[in-house]
Amino acid sequence: MGVAETYSDYMPSKLKVGMKHPDAVVESTSLSSVEPTDVWYRLNMPQETISQGKLSALQLEAVTYACQQHANKLPDGTKAGFLIGDGAGVGKGRTIAGIIFENYLAGRKKSIWVSVNSDLKYDAERDLRDVGAEKIKVFSLSKFKYSEISSAENGRVKKGVVFATYSALIAKTAQSGTPYKTRLHQLLDWCGPNFDGVLVFDECHKAKNLCPRNSTRPTKTGTTVLELQNSLPAARVVYASATGATEPRNMAYMVRLGMWGNGTPYDKFSHFMSALQKGGVAAMEIVAMDMKMRGLYIARQLSFHGVTFKIIEVPLTPEIVAMYDESTRLWVEALSMFREAARLVEAEKMMTATLWSQFWSSHQRFFKYLCISAKVKKAASIAREAVKCGKCVVIGLQSTGEARTLEQLEKEDADLTDFVSTAKGVLQTLVEKHFPAPDRSKVNRLIGECEFIESKRKLSPDICPDADYPSKRICVDVQLKTSFNENDVSKACAMKEELLAKIEKLGEILPPNALDDLIDELGGADTVAEMTGRKGRVIHSEDGFQYESRSEDDVPLETLNLIEKQRFMGGEKDIAIISEAASSGISLHSDRRVANKKRRVHITLELPWSADRAIQQFGRTHRSNQVNAPEYIFLISNLAGERRFASIVAKRLESLGALTHGDRRATETRDLSMFNIDNNYGRQAMEVTMRTVLGLHAPLVPPPSTYEGNFMADVTRALIGVGLIVENNDHSLPLDTERRSLSRFLNRILGMPVNLQNCLFEYFTDTMDAIVAGAKKGGNFDPGILDVGSNARRLSVTTYLRRLVTGLATTLLYRVSVERGMSWEDALALVSSKDAEGFFMLKQTRNGRREVIAVIREGDLCAIYRPNIGLQMKRVTLEKIKSRYNKIENALEVRDAWSKHYTDSKSMCSHIYWNDSCRFRTCGVGLRRRTYNILSGSVLCVWAKLESVLQEKGGRLQVVRLRTSDGHRIVGTLIPSSCVPSLHAMLSVDAQKIDVQVFFDENLYER
Repeated sequence: MGVAETYSDYMPSKLKVGMKHPDAVVESTSLSSVEPTDVWYRLNMPQETISQGKLSALQLEAVTYACQQHANKLPDGTKAGFLIGDGAGVGKGRTIAGIIFENYLAGRKKSIWVSVNSDLKYDAERDLRDVGAEKIKVFSLSKFKYSEISSAENGRVKKGVVFATYSALIAKTAQSGTPYKTRLHQLLDWCGPNFDGVLVFDECHKAKNLCPRNSTRPTKTGTTVLELQNSLPAARVVYASATGATEPRNMAYMVRLGMWGNGTPYDKFSHFMSALQKGGVAAMEIVAMDMKMRGLYIARQLSFHGVTFKIIEVPLTPEIVAMYDESTRLWVEALSMFREAARLVEAEKMMTATLWSQFWSSHQRFFKYLCISAKVKKAASIAREAVKCGKCVVIGLQSTGEARTLEQLEKEDADLTDFVSTAKGVLQTLVEKHFPAPDRSKVNRLIGECEFIESKRKLSPDICPDADYPSKRICVDVQLKTSFNENDVSKACAMKEELLAKIEKLGEILPPNALDDLIDELGGADTVAEMTGRKGRVIHSEDGFQYESRSEDDVPLETLNLIEKQRFMGGEKDIAIISEAASSGISLHSDRRVANKKRRVHITLELPWSADRAIQQFGRTHRSNQVNAPEYIFLISNLAGERRFASIVAKRLESLGALTHGDRRATETRDLSMFNIDNNYGRQAMEVTMRTVLGLHAPLVPPPSTYEGNFMADVTRALIGVGLIVENNDHSLPLDTERRSLSRFLNRILGMPVNLQNCLFEYFTDTMDAIVAGAKKGGNFDPGILDVGSNARRLSVTTYLRRLVTGLATTLLYRVSVERGMSWEDALALVSSKDAEGFFMLKQTRNGRREVIAVIREGDLCAIYRPNIGLQMKRVTLEKIKSRYNKIENALEVRDAWSKHYTDSKSMCSHIYWNDSCRFRTCGVGLRRRTYNILSGSVLCVWAKLESVLQEKGGRLQVVRLRTSDGHRIVGTLIPSSCVPSLHAMLSVDAQKIDVQVFFDENLYER
């Protein structure tokens, strides 16, 4: 068995209308193994929309399946929904426009389109225009007055598309005398109780945190998305998200898919979630396949063929390392002062929670800014070179740092001598607004009053994945006890002033705002198209440094990003800088329809550690209908595993068909799991690393040999310094397992000195490699989906037709025969590879026969291949092999022994081959030809029952994939033969129809 390949070329299989998509599209091989449901829906679209390719064949396929699914009802009476999981660049917007157009032609004239930012309204208008639906008008919800949408003051809007952002959905007004107080009620009133039009949630994963994590509450956005669906039971809901079916939490608000609730095996979403989590790494693939089979999901991705990428390391200069290490020391000191001050003034519990949430989110931002700033000069140099070579450049940033810039400007009364340091601003603002001590002036005023006055200010959400508590940014002096010790408060105030003075001194060496610095390096705002969410910037001119608004004459700020995009796409500007917030859904590829058709060079300064999110970002420059494919450049520093994250993303790009510079490795089948750390083994490695450092676990690996000093002691101190370990008053170091996560671990270690964080990251990855090696050695490694041999043949299939809430579904129990042995010719080819150790022969004879194996090195362990079973699951060390086997230098010496074992194992079990006897009449141990039972098709509805059947017999869920000799693909769960009778009985209970088809008589086939 080997780890399965990842993607396959895609073509619609059941719908044969429309023109081919302009670019190559792929689908995950697990999804491609599943046939979609039959098509019965007939499109109402004008013939010219189809014949002129306004919607391609694969976009028409999505429109058809969505409209077909909307004809179904769930048990609670609501209309079934559809999930479009297409990746960036396939044309989700145009598909959504097609669904709205199709429904408009069927008489449903009102639609709602919810997306992530207001600029996408113009894209929605363009998409409707492109599909031939220019008569359908698009209106922005946030532009309406808080009165009836169909009233005169709102332009009497009675049909068309109301476009809303997720933030607009939760908006409300404080004005008195308005008919509506909230946008939601205004929108629901326009729809009316019988609304049966299209309700689109575009980029729906942004409605996050409906499903609570730890102690967090659902967000307002999440609950509003749910309320909107519940209030419009007849609405035709479309969810659109490229990551919708990759992360179970993202599905919490997808209530119209009918995967949980009445009439399903899962009463509520939490039960559905826990079933998936038990299912291991392949569970989400099973869910996606199940949804595709039921006709409620479709997911394609643009192929990355033609795309090239390279990883460029930016070495940190000694000056940057010194500045970075100095910063880590100040943050450790700040942590100590915050704790001591909070103790002195006895800050209230609620305020303390907010304080630490702010502290750690600021900590994360500060070090991210330092990492990015170290790459600015190199990015500018690459960009200038690319422009000289006739290309154009897109540079991606996660954030702009505008809030910190504005705060610094207020302090300095706009009198600037240099670019503002965003990093300095982050730390300074944290101390000024959240240090647990009031201002000195307030203390003096309050002394004598014997109490502090509480100050209440506006709350605004602050999103930080590293925060220990649900984060709220509160601009308020800390709430103190009403009776206080004047001396304690004075001490706290003195600490605050001391810390601010140290920040001022550190600020002299901290880097400037990366975005302003980058624009200046590249020739200023006249040559760079900036597409970000900020309102102004600091510029460097002959008159020095000054702040200016981004707005221009006759160009309002809200449309400036669109104008800048047009300048870039029109060829006026050759360099674009985009921030993640502003760029969602924006297209910057070398579109055939625009003037600027130069090749795009996409430089990324900050890689997210999730490959899925990275691929989403690359979708800005790699889209359908492009003249040439982009070139990606990952700029990485030697900090906390950036090279590892770059490798993860690189492997994902390769699996999609991209090429590394001058290297065609993408044609090989590669084990992507080898670089990934965002999995159970990564989390386990973090746990073991922390416990080892505290002396609670025996080390699995030695400390890095390059580290000078006491590694464990230094790491312990550093982990205390970044809050991953909290030291008690008695100096004990308890392990807090509740609030630790892999993302927090990776974010926090950025706050350690450069050399130590790199050595700790190396130790963590070495530990993970040791855990994975141990799992492989024990034969219980979970690699996700496995490919089961080759030359597979279907023997029979039992089909169970079952009724689900979204219609009929088919569950299939295959019986297949797989040829898993390795012929002499294949073995010879294998040992000629560069990683081969060669052939080995057992030192003792068994039954007059010599056992021969082929050995391939895999890091510190070796993989063993045998004539009868091919690759064995367990990995072993070379030393262990040499203790039992002799290496054979001349391959011809073992040819006869290998060939005999291969031939005899067709019908002879290992017991007879090696011992001349077997106590079982039918035994499959060691047979070259193995029979497997695979449960495929709609499996999710029987998942819990399947789990109980497997547990009874001591089995575990293992998802496998194979391709039969007649070209048939099967993906499903491996069922041990001992479980088949119980499983058949269980599936038969509520099956409407059972059909058995035999392809080969097993008795004849085995001879």
